[in-house]
Amino acid sequence: MSGVDYKVVVGLEIHVHLCTGTKMFCGCGLEYGAVANSRVCPVCLGMPGVLPVMNKRAVEFAVLVGLALNCEIAGHTKWDRKNYYYPDLPKNYQISQYDLPLGSNGYIEIAAGDVGTKKIRIIRVHLEEDAGKNLHTAGNYSQVDLNRAGTPLLEIVTEPDMNSAAQVRALAEELRRVVRYLGVSQADMQKGHMRFEPNVNLTISRDGREYKTPIAEIKNLNSFRALERSVEYEVGRQLDEFLETGRVMEMGNKSTRGWNDGKEITVLQREKEEAHDYRYFPEPDLVPVEMNDEWLTDIKSRLCELPLAKQQRYVREYGLSDYDAGVLTAERATAEFFEEVVKAGGEAKRVCNLLTQKGLKLANEKGCSVAELGVEAKALGELAKMVEGGDVSATASMTIFEEMVKTGKGAAVLAEELDLVQKSDAGELERIVDEVLAENERAVQDVRAGGKKSGKARGFLLGQVMQKTKGQANPKVVSEILDKRLG
Repeated sequence: MSGVDYKVVVGLEIHVHLCTGTKMFCGCGLEYGAVANSRVCPVCLGMPGVLPVMNKRAVEFAVLVGLALNCEIAGHTKWDRKNYYYPDLPKNYQISQYDLPLGSNGYIEIAAGDVGTKKIRIIRVHLEEDAGKNLHTAGNYSQVDLNRAGTPLLEIVTEPDMNSAAQVRALAEELRRVVRYLGVSQADMQKGHMRFEPNVNLTISRDGREYKTPIAEIKNLNSFRALERSVEYEVGRQLDEFLETGRVMEMGNKSTRGWNDGKEITVLQREKEEAHDYRYFPEPDLVPVEMNDEWLTDIKSRLCELPLAKQQRYVREYGLSDYDAGVLTAERATAEFFEEVVKAGGEAKRVCNLLTQKGLKLANEKGCSVAELGVEAKALGELAKMVEGGDVSATASMTIFEEMVKTGKGAAVLAEELDLVQKSDAGELERIVDEVLAENERAVQDVRAGGKKSGKARGFLLGQVMQKTKGQANPKVVSEILDKRLG
């Protein structure tokens, strides 16, 4: 569209609320949706003379994520004060980690279409406390809710290794899967448990020279759609600005921009602060964090098979499509239930169909996981075996599964009660096939004549048998009888 070659360059900062019981440096409980300013104390309100106390569980959660992201875990780290004034920051500083993060030099792999996977390098993983929340809906004034102030916040910073909006979204989705698998965050986007801030610029080649546009950081995105759309928009905006003004990185500082979801545009907020603007210095009221081998080994023992590795294994071991494997591994509970059903004797693809076509829908309606529907893995395995053995049809199995959830009865009992057992009695089916053939001589002639009409005519005859048996005939047995009768 422009007549110039360019490459998109994106790094991502991800903020994750950790699901500890209490805040990062005080004993206030974490409760989303509570009455404004009801989950606060002198520590998170920044009252004079109070002292913070570190939340050990939050540190362990952060280290667990660092390990999952293949990071080097620091044996010694400390806390720092990041100084700035804003109404939702009562102390006028944020306790964070500056030069000694808990984790560094890691990587994560994301699905990258036809090329398989792409490795995204992780610069750092560090802990800090979140600020409160400014509200602007009451009238011509603002309000502040400090319930969120002090919430343990994990920040993950990547290298600028992504080259498209789709890759940025893929990374965000994979990180969400990872933190949910590890159980360190609910990662509920609507509640603000995860926020994304992409840093976007372009490398442009023109007339044998290379130019870099100024980096724009898009702030506080809380949906995958907004993340992808904002990066797409910013790429176009920067390219247009370069072509119009020739503005490059050397001519302007990094800027921060907001995302207007209604207009689907980014809006300039301010020129970006540098580290020295925050006047970082070591937090005097907290001791350093010393990670010994025994503690690190204990945290490592809590790692699980991560979602992308599990997804790839499902494709490799069970012969599932990458899409189906991705659906099954989206949530850890679903993946573990699937594996339990397969171990109980269910054929993997049949179990996959039951869960993806019916189980997840029922779970969504009930607001729970498939493992919490009330159907035991062994019982669902029996249903899968009944389909595989031709006792019930694939369509009937969906009805039976739904009734299993409603009634708690077994698959075989429900198949009988609902009259969904397939007829496989060869003698009875031969009689019905003979009736159908006698009633449809033209279709019989078309099958025997071969040619274009043969397949369609045979399908018609099979359909007539199924209709006469009200869908209860075993299609495989009927097909064998038709082949025998029609030669």
